[in-house]
Amino acid sequence: MEDLDFSGKPAKPARAKPADASPQPEPVSLYDPKLALAFFRLGGSQEQFPAGTKIFVENEKAGGFFSKGARIYLLLEGEVTLTFKGKPVEMVLAGETFGEMAAIAGSPRSATATARKNCRALALDEKQFMNSLQKMPEFALMLMSVMAQRLRRSVAKLAEVRNISVSPLVHEHTLDKKVLEDLLHELGNPPQTFAEAGKNVITQGAVASCMFVVTKGRIAISIDGLVIEYVGPGAVFGEMALVDRSGRFATATAQTDSAWILIDREDFLAMVKSKPGFGIALMRSMSERVQHIGSLLRG
Repeated sequence: MEDLDFSGKPAKPARAKPADASPQPEPVSLYDPKLALAFFRLGGSQEQFPAGTKIFVENEKAGGFFSKGARIYLLLEGEVTLTFKGKPVEMVLAGETFGEMAAIAGSPRSATATARKNCRALALDEKQFMNSLQKMPEFALMLMSVMAQRLRRSVAKLAEVRNISVSPLVHEHTLDKKVLEDLLHELGNPPQTFAEAGKNVITQGAVASCMFVVTKGRIAISIDGLVIEYVGPGAVFGEMALVDRSGRFATATAQTDSAWILIDREDFLAMVKSKPGFGIALMRSMSERVQHIGSLLRG
């Protein structure tokens, strides 16, 4: 099929690597502890947790974005252990954020966070987070880079799994009607790009620097031929290209006649600054993708 990835040159079809091939280097994270500290200092409140304190527990949720007092944290001192069903999955060290995935996605906590040592942290609730994001939109890109790394790791693991059963995630209206209208207005109502059903929009492995906002139709997102997601009007895909120029992790194919607009990094930052809800919507979308791939791996 003809390739329609206008945001970068398509890569050649991937070939199986020899058994002794060296692993490809992982994209460098854009995470910057100094930027994170500056962001949290804009409105965060300081909290202390004695050793052994459960800061939050897995499956904790009351519904909605930043539900019922939910917080995201930047650890200033100490160590926090993240566990799932009693098994350690990650250690949070000073200078790192935690708790952001569930808070942004409005989903249950995927792990329990316990203070391993006496800890001091800065915490942001929903209002504080939105205010800080408007003042420092660069944080959204940085947080997305962390999510992108997690997603790439999970995709690599998924590629090793055989005979997996998948219920594709359906993404529509990531940007509600008002946010989408504001976006089009801010961009000067740019011309849309169209593709007929069956055409590739992007190809797995292609290097690019733009994301797509679907305005019409339905796009199938697949990894090595396995469809993992459908993206409809108001939804986005390809946002990982905003935070690194590594190869596209998936192929996007127009399932029906479709249309979209392209967003580059500069446009993204301008929109987040003027409309923080735009950045939240994209981070939520990426967070849902990370959690969806994770759920596939857990079976």
